[in-house]
Amino acid sequence: MNSQYSQSQQGGTSGSSRTPVTTGAMYYLCAECGAKVGINKGEHIRCKECGHRVLYKQRTKRMVQFEAR
Repeated sequence: MNSQYSQSQQGGTSGSSRTPVTTGAMYYLCAECGAKVGINKGEHIRCKECGHRVLYKQRTKRMVQFEAR
C-alpha cells in the first residue's frame, strides 16, 4: 500500500489536481513605505527599503467563497 501511495504522490501522468510547489520567496507589503518585499524561509522579517518590521501578507488572487448558515 505504501508503494502505491508513494508512486501516486511522485506525480503520475494521469490528471492530478495538486498544485505545484513553489520554492520561491513569499511577498509581503511594508506597512510604512508600501514596498513589495520578498522574504525567504528563515530570513528576518524586515523591509529591505526602510527597515520597518511590520509587513502585511498579500491577498490571494483566487476566488474564496464561504457558505453562510
